[in-house]
Amino acid sequence: MKRINEIFYSLQGEGFWTGTPIIFIRFSGCNLQCDFCDTRHHTYTEMSDEEIVAAIATYPARRVCLTGGEPSLQIDRAFIDLLHHHGYTIHIETNGTHSLPDGIDWVTVSPKTPAIELNRADELKIVYTGQEVTSWLGFDAAHRYLQPCSCRNTAEVVRYILDHPEWSLSLQTHKYIDIP
Repeated sequence: MKRINEIFYSLQGEGFWTGTPIIFIRFSGCNLQCDFCDTRHHTYTEMSDEEIVAAIATYPARRVCLTGGEPSLQIDRAFIDLLHHHGYTIHIETNGTHSLPDGIDWVTVSPKTPAIELNRADELKIVYTGQEVTSWLGFDAAHRYLQPCSCRNTAEVVRYILDHPEWSLSLQTHKYIDIP
């Protein structure tokens, strides 16, 4: 059984896939306690893998995003294989502190601590609060984003990126256009 905070269908609001229809499977629970997290970790429904697949089958998209909380605490290869068997492309948004099962199609690492387990990702997305980020330039990622913290410091992030063009801007577009 997995602890699911919510399952919903929307547009991806952040990073490389911004604007893409995607089904979000938001897991409850995390090994970190970030003050800006938008997951209510005390609220969840226990669901089997099959119940999760039945819930997402009601939506037309064939992409799912495993997010949280920290989804790597609850997923395994059998769950990934089941999603693939049902024709889904799997994205994950993870803090990178735990290993991932094989087979995930798109990995977004959003580190909240300098010590992480993963050493590569398709996308590196750092929630920028003024911290040192140059050490992350050595992390193996095809795309690198800095994202304002809850849309509060956008001007600061833009200035930083203009001075450090190896980064791109990720906005929480879903907050700007008021969608889930």
